[in-house]
Amino acid sequence: MVDVIRAETAGFCMGVDLALNKLDSLIERNESGKIYILGPIIHNPQVLEDYEKQGIITATNPDEVPEDAYVVIRAHGVPKSVEDELRKRGVNVIDATCPKVKKAQLLIQRNTEDNRVLLLYGEDSHPEVKGLLSYGPAGPHLFDSLEELQNLDLDPAQKYCLAAQTTQDRAIYTKCINYLESKKIDFVTLNTICDATRQRQDEAIALSGEVDHMIVVGGRISGNTRRLVQVVEAAGTKCTHVETAEELPREELKKLNKIGLTAGASTPKRLVDDIKQILKSL
Repeated sequence: MVDVIRAETAGFCMGVDLALNKLDSLIERNESGKIYILGPIIHNPQVLEDYEKQGIITATNPDEVPEDAYVVIRAHGVPKSVEDELRKRGVNVIDATCPKVKKAQLLIQRNTEDNRVLLLYGEDSHPEVKGLLSYGPAGPHLFDSLEELQNLDLDPAQKYCLAAQTTQDRAIYTKCINYLESKKIDFVTLNTICDATRQRQDEAIALSGEVDHMIVVGGRISGNTRRLVQVVEAAGTKCTHVETAEELPREELKKLNKIGLTAGASTPKRLVDDIKQILKSL
């Protein structure tokens, strides 16, 4: 029998729990009318499928949400102008933005009011990043790696504000801070990486040192899930990213003695439970 070690932090984080609780509460009390979410409320296809079956409509554009309808803002947040426009049109807005993301938005807004230029460590295509950028002044610099930061043409006479997408790698963020300090850049650093993200990454790295192979469960579009895979592989342990149990490489895993199991912050407990049972039965 394969020995399976499950990470204590695997599964939903506080922000995801809060967002889904807000949507569930709205579903319970909304006796008539349509409920929209603006983009996927969290990055997990199985959860989204469940809500679709309950009649929840995912809008890809704010214009798709009619006046007087209810719209739930996703856990990743939306650009400030989008939220303002929805409220102006008379849409009933339920803000389910993760408190950590909302804090990051407001920190960026407050620390760029003196014309500091925003340096944001994040993924260009990620919805959270689009929201964070909207809280800073025009002309920010977005980078996704230390190398990209090093390639930016920064003005020594300009003041900057350094922030990160909440699910980014803290170790790389620290290297970015050290690099800017070495270049004598005038900047303030915002502590915007979520503690839950750090704890998951730290636990995944520690666990990977005890096992032959790591399984990371979560949506493929989930940034924090992909980051777990990256930190495990960087630690030198083979890792497999799956969304569901059907994707497990069972024949390969049968030959192993110890398997580590963790999951992204938007992965339901039931999916992790199912995969753990299958791994134990190999």
